[in-house]
Amino acid sequence: MKLRATERFIKDYGRLPAELRRQAKRKLRLLAADLSHPSLRVKRVRSRKGVYEGSINMDYRLLFRIEGNCLILERIGRHDVLDKR
Repeated sequence: MKLRATERFIKDYGRLPAELRRQAKRKLRLLAADLSHPSLRVKRVRSRKGVYEGSINMDYRLLFRIEGNCLILERIGRHDVLDKR
């Protein structure tokens, strides 16, 4: 699948420490190749229609939507990113 980042995602990503950016890059490659990879722990976000979350590590998550053959990356950050709009 193709990845497309929103401006908000790009801002969030830029604020991450360097090590987390490296981890995120690895996870984004996995996400593009296989949504069901176990280390991503992808699941639907119940409070937001059509939005999914995936794990970067135990503390950081990313939010995305699926549009056709494209994953729209919306947010990345600590677990509380789910509460932010």
